[in-house]
Amino acid sequence: MPKMPRIGDSKVLESRESEDGTTIRRRRVSPDGYRFTTYERIEIPPLTVVKRSGNREIFDRDKLIASVQRSVGKFMKSDLEIEDVADQVLDLLRAENDTEVTAQQIGEAVLDVLAGRNEVAYVRYASVFMKFKTLDDFKAILQRKDRKE
Repeated sequence: MPKMPRIGDSKVLESRESEDGTTIRRRRVSPDGYRFTTYERIEIPPLTVVKRSGNREIFDRDKLIASVQRSVGKFMKSDLEIEDVADQVLDLLRAENDTEVTAQQIGEAVLDVLAGRNEVAYVRYASVFMKFKTLDDFKAILQRKDRKE
C-alpha cells in the first residue's frame, strides 16, 4: 500500500469548481508521481438557536421543515416548496446573524418568506407561531401583512 502523500509536498495539476460553487476539486501529484484528488469546501459555522427558556441548541433544518409542514398543511404545493421555504429562511437568518438566532427570529423569518408565497399558509403559520386565541388575532396578522407589502 502506498504511503499517503502530504498535500504540502504536492503540485496542483488541475482545479475545478463544482456547479453549485460550494466545492473545489483539485487533482494533485506528489513528488514520487502518486496522483490523488482533494476537495475544498466552505465550512460555515452552525447556527445556534437561543430558545425562549434561554437554552441553546444547534439549528435543526429538519425541525424547521416539520414545523412548517404541521402549520401550513396542504397549502403548499409540494414538499419541495417547503424545502425551498426552509432554504430561504436559513439564508435570511445567516444574512442577518453571525452564529446565534432566537426562536422568535426564526418564526419571523418563516412569516417573511410565507408572506410572499401563500396568504393562507402565512396565516396558518402565524396562528401557531403566535398562539392565536381570538378572531381579532387573525385580523391583526392580516393587517400586518398588508402593511409590509
